[in-house]
Amino acid sequence: MKAEQLAASQLRRMRGMTALYHRLFFSDVRFTIVALLAVFAAGSAGVEPMFLAAAPIALLGGAQTAFDASYLIFARHYAVRLEARLNKSAGEDVLIAGKLEDSYLFPLGERKLVAVATGPGFSWFGYMTILYTVLGISAFVAGIAASAAQAFDVIGSQWAAVYLGVLGLLTATTMAVGWWWFPGGEGERRLTKILDDSFGE
Repeated sequence: MKAEQLAASQLRRMRGMTALYHRLFFSDVRFTIVALLAVFAAGSAGVEPMFLAAAPIALLGGAQTAFDASYLIFARHYAVRLEARLNKSAGEDVLIAGKLEDSYLFPLGERKLVAVATGPGFSWFGYMTILYTVLGISAFVAGIAASAAQAFDVIGSQWAAVYLGVLGLLTATTMAVGWWWFPGGEGERRLTKILDDSFGE
């Protein structure tokens, strides 16, 4: 099989990955929303300990959707390089999906908070990411507040301290690693190094 055919095959695979992880992102968002609504409904109906599940669900939902975005970023980086190779072989820019995504969704290789770029790179995609993040943080805070108001009395102060300690540790760790990987640029640096070496840039 010729190199161009292999590159085209890999490009189809990466485009399939971008579609898959877009679907998974919204599937995870929907699941998190439904789970949170069910938790708050049960807690409000008199099963107060259910409020304890709200903050962990919100945290896990945020981490999982960022994980989905990390695969989306991975697939886009590789697809852009494959498009460039195939365009060079064709002698003209036939494949421009990567350029469109950079302008319309969010840019690659720039400092951003997962999929939220600032300045000219800001987009509706970025706004929706912010919206989901703000709603997730609100659910997290509301879960803690509802637990403090009702559920902590049920489980006792000792278990409440354990709950808050573990939740605090998980939240701090998730935020620290997420900052290192996304705004800190570690994830995209790793991709760029290998792609530069492989594509001779």
